[in-house]
Amino acid sequence: MEPNPQRDILAQRIREALASHPDVREKRMFGGMAFMVDGGLAVSAGRDGDLLVRVDPAQYQELLAAGGQPAYMGERRPMGRGWMKVPMDTIAEDEALAWWIAVGRTSRRS
Repeated sequence: MEPNPQRDILAQRIREALASHPDVREKRMFGGMAFMVDGGLAVSAGRDGDLLVRVDPAQYQELLAAGGQPAYMGERRPMGRGWMKVPMDTIAEDEALAWWIAVGRTSRRS
């Protein structure tokens, strides 16, 4: 994977946020760096510095109101209500990033 400053900075911030968690793996996917937590995909640092988050479809509308956006593969293929993109400016603060990471970590429990 070629260096990409926006993705790489976000990936490092995610690493730091998940540092105390015992079961975290990184995997390249979706053109970014995905973070598997407890064996399931939680979040991914995107090429453009945005965060891809696994979400509970039942909370989709609520998470849109919290600043998430529909996620797409390419320009025209929606990923569905189980995925959301969070713009870089929405996760500029570490507290906001941690909140969205928690959304991704807990989405699989639903």
